[in-house]
Amino acid sequence: MSNDRSLTNREQDRPETIQQRAALAPFVDIYENADQLLVVADVPGVAQDGLSINLEKGELTIEARRTDAAQVGPGATPGADQGKLPDFRRTFLVPQGIDAEKISADLKDGILRIHLPKAAALKPRQIPIRTS
Repeated sequence: MSNDRSLTNREQDRPETIQQRAALAPFVDIYENADQLLVVADVPGVAQDGLSINLEKGELTIEARRTDAAQVGPGATPGADQGKLPDFRRTFLVPQGIDAEKISADLKDGILRIHLPKAAALKPRQIPIRTS
């Protein structure tokens, strides 16, 4: 094992390379009932391992990377340069009162459903009436 702790400088005239892919905002429907908000997003060509959902500082971010298999669809000419289909990215402001610990999501056939349950304090409740 080497004890050399010196850092090597990268070439100053060479820019750092990073991979960037185009991203589109997926089509989304948002539903609300007494118990939860439901976010339904269309993310065709995305597998579960290419999906990232984060909630930070009141912002819900969906990032979905399409698989290479999604690059060739029905009617595509074999061997033709299809290019890369864009990935998906969308951010939403989440209202206060969502129980962050109970958020869940499921993905089936390119449809992502994110369940945002409301905290008990936000749920409507029936107030009992007493008679005297």
